[in-house]
Amino acid sequence: MEKILIVDDSILQAAQLKAILADEYDVTVVQTAEEGLRYAGSGDFSLILLDVVMPGMDGFTLLKKLQEEIITQSIPVILITSLSDVQNEQKGLIIGAVDYITKPFHELIVKARVNTHIKLYNYRMNAEMQSMTDQLTGIANRRKYERCSREKWFEAVRLKVPFSICMFDIDNFKKYNDTFGHPAGDRVIAAVAKAASDHFRRSTDFFARYGGEEFVAISIGESSEKMFGHLKKIRQAVEDLHIPHDPAVSEWVTISIGGVTTVPAADSAYDFYLQIADTMLYDAKKNGRNRVVWADERMKQLWEK
Repeated sequence: MEKILIVDDSILQAAQLKAILADEYDVTVVQTAEEGLRYAGSGDFSLILLDVVMPGMDGFTLLKKLQEEIITQSIPVILITSLSDVQNEQKGLIIGAVDYITKPFHELIVKARVNTHIKLYNYRMNAEMQSMTDQLTGIANRRKYERCSREKWFEAVRLKVPFSICMFDIDNFKKYNDTFGHPAGDRVIAAVAKAASDHFRRSTDFFARYGGEEFVAISIGESSEKMFGHLKKIRQAVEDLHIPHDPAVSEWVTISIGGVTTVPAADSAYDFYLQIADTMLYDAKKNGRNRVVWADERMKQLWEK
């Protein structure tokens, strides 16, 4: 069931709206703009109905704040108002509202407008998801990674928690393609993606195909020691698939992993640590492949094998 957030200081008006919509939607009601901002950022809402006139922070101010936050800027907002003059309607639409509902409420109009904007939201989200999904593996693609990596970096900066970046690479993949053919190579990429993604299921994890036979993963909140141990299990899980390789280079298909854990400061740069992760991957491949090389919070290297 789609979720709708109603932000309205009037208990009576909010109750009327909820009664109109509750048979089709999961409706949450809050009575202040501050509560609305908090709920909007923590819930998976498909639409926000926002009263314009409220004490303290008004609806226009809250709408601006919602537009500024990455996590809420895509949620459509319908403004609720008894103000029918063109100036206020124009102001709301310029800020980013998708529509207006005026008081007193007309049930059929409320339902029609809500239904329309939720359908448009779902269509847009589905199209966006398809554009950010790697078609071969079903995991996030490079475009999705470029967007999410920065979001998670700033989240770690704000929360002052450890942030880990790791780079994966399928060992001797060109030789595999040359020996078994590109269709077989595609199946290997998909199998490795599945084995690795099964280990990145927390909401604080992110895993994507970086390009070709390379993958990238991000995790928030774990120490370098825990991440190092976790990635060793993933490397072993891929080896345990027992996908035959060219005997001249390896018995099974394996991966090399490099990564780094840091507690990012506000003035630190994500790209600097991405480069460190890439350097750790290079060291893993240079020193025998099928291993994990990690840089901890003090930039001390942790070696597998």
